[in-house]
Amino acid sequence: LRVALTSRMRKPKEILIVEDEYGELVRETMPDTANIAMYKQMRETLIFLTNLDSEDTQNIMLEKLQLQVNGKEWSWRNLNTLCWAIGSISGAMSEQDERTFVITVIKELLGLCEMKRGKDNKAVIASDIMYIVGQYPRFLLAHWKFLKTVVNKLFEFMHESFPGVQDMACDTFLKIAKQCRHKFVQMHQGDAVTYIEEVLADLPNIIRDLESQQIQTFYEAVGYMIRSAPDPQVRENLIFKFMELPNTSWSAIMFDAGKNLAYLHEMSTAKSVLTILKTNVKAAQSLGESYVCQMQKIYLEALNVYKAYSECISAEVQQRGPIATSRKEIKSMRAVKKETLRLIETFIASTSEPSIVAQNYIPPLLEAVLKDYKVNIGPARDPEVLSLMAEIVSKLGNHMTQHIPVVFDSVFACTLEMITQNFEDFPEHRIKFFKLLRAVNNKCFQAFFMMEESFFKLVIDSIVWAFKHTMRDVADTGLKILLELWNNVSQSNYAIPFLQKFYISIFQDVFYVLTDRLHKSGFKLQTQILHKMVTVIERGDANAPIFDPSTQPPEMTNQRFLRVFMSELLVNNFQNLNSGQVSKFVEGLLDLNKDLGQFKNHLRDFLVQLKEFSGEDDLDLLYLEEKETAEKKQQQLLLEKHSAIPGMVVMEDE
Repeated sequence: LRVALTSRMRKPKEILIVEDEYGELVRETMPDTANIAMYKQMRETLIFLTNLDSEDTQNIMLEKLQLQVNGKEWSWRNLNTLCWAIGSISGAMSEQDERTFVITVIKELLGLCEMKRGKDNKAVIASDIMYIVGQYPRFLLAHWKFLKTVVNKLFEFMHESFPGVQDMACDTFLKIAKQCRHKFVQMHQGDAVTYIEEVLADLPNIIRDLESQQIQTFYEAVGYMIRSAPDPQVRENLIFKFMELPNTSWSAIMFDAGKNLAYLHEMSTAKSVLTILKTNVKAAQSLGESYVCQMQKIYLEALNVYKAYSECISAEVQQRGPIATSRKEIKSMRAVKKETLRLIETFIASTSEPSIVAQNYIPPLLEAVLKDYKVNIGPARDPEVLSLMAEIVSKLGNHMTQHIPVVFDSVFACTLEMITQNFEDFPEHRIKFFKLLRAVNNKCFQAFFMMEESFFKLVIDSIVWAFKHTMRDVADTGLKILLELWNNVSQSNYAIPFLQKFYISIFQDVFYVLTDRLHKSGFKLQTQILHKMVTVIERGDANAPIFDPSTQPPEMTNQRFLRVFMSELLVNNFQNLNSGQVSKFVEGLLDLNKDLGQFKNHLRDFLVQLKEFSGEDDLDLLYLEEKETAEKKQQQLLLEKHSAIPGMVVMEDE
């Protein structure tokens, strides 16, 4: 079985260079889900077998490696499957056995790479070497000199022009940088400086042959190394050196743009700015909070570029109409705007000083971004503005409350108009719009009541529109917002006015989606909301009528009104129900002795009785919560079981 698995190992998702059906080497860009599932099963089996007898597994693999070296079984496919198998058993042996095994394998592969002629052969061997070293972080962490040699070899591969080798070298470097980050900022015996200082000193030479996307991966990797430096001042000095190349290019562009703004509008300039911003985004992602010293350098200039491109795009749209957004020059400028927003969002997400960010970074940002969003036509509005505002609100919390009226004045009505025309247009805007609304509700709830009363009605209408949406993500977000809003209102001074004004309409709308087959996936949240709404009335927590007293008899109470209202609602909408069925359902629903679980079961039985939810798929969705809970429990038990088996649980990058 060991021989069979080693000879036929499937391709793991990390591999980029593969042999296609015509025998040509190509870069794999789309993951093969079925293939990866098979790989996972084969890997688990090999892990079990290695734990049972690691010596036999090692001998089989090393014998097969010798057959590659002596040429008896040499082929790209045979070498690939063997190396995928070797990489799959990381952690399944003792540290000493793993050390001997890995050193032997890498030495043999390096020798094979030197021996073989032809760039294609060398590329296959190089990709296999990179895959294997990335799979053994425990070994690399324990052997600094070998780790340093491996990384230096990766830097050599970064100059290799054969398709896919540079990509895999950068990806492997990123993987190793995450797993072994602390080693690169420590002083080691025999070294005059830390390895990260060596890398930064030679950085221009290392990346000289890489494409922009590969350079960005490289910067992300180095960012993880620098982030692990314990001394803040050392970390800051390293960042200044680290960002020297992109900052030099940035300063040159800003200088030329300062002399002639038209230079900024050139397509080549926009592409250069975009590349620099993308590099900064990757650095910000890996540096985390430490990125602040770099952000201070470029922040205001980046916002000025944003404003300049916004004005240019608006002028073009005004002159040429919506078709202007399809021009290449405009697309390049919009790409710069989007990347600027993405950079700021990444920076905000990592901050631990919300008050400082709110004071120093937010005012110029709002001034640059909000007016542009409001005055533009729909197709020219960037959805990243909404996601950035959502991240800012989530991260800064109460520090943003005073700014929410300005934010909503600029984005709320105009976005709502865009997304409520139908259920299809502007999908990104609709998802991010409700993400922002949810963030404000959770973090700046009081801001809703700093605006006119009519605005809060618009908020409720937008939430209702969301949970009636046919897109599951939007509908679920709408229900979550409503549930969280209900909780917030219940604990505030606005509870009674809220119930008086919105209780009946919300109850009716939630009950509508509950009985609508298009929204069956929202059953869990729908029932939670209805349970809260029923409980607040039946317990008598509402100290004011939820109905219009002028239209009801003097003895009418909220409890009686809710029973009458629900009965009429059911009779009018479900002709197949008789009065006895309606009465039984209503009384059962309003029974306070029912906990949430019993409440859900009562509703499930009712929906089945309606014959609206009679198919197998419908019933599965009504029990979706229980099914997901059972699956999570099963996954947790499996994880605990696998954790007891060496090598079964893959070492995390972080």
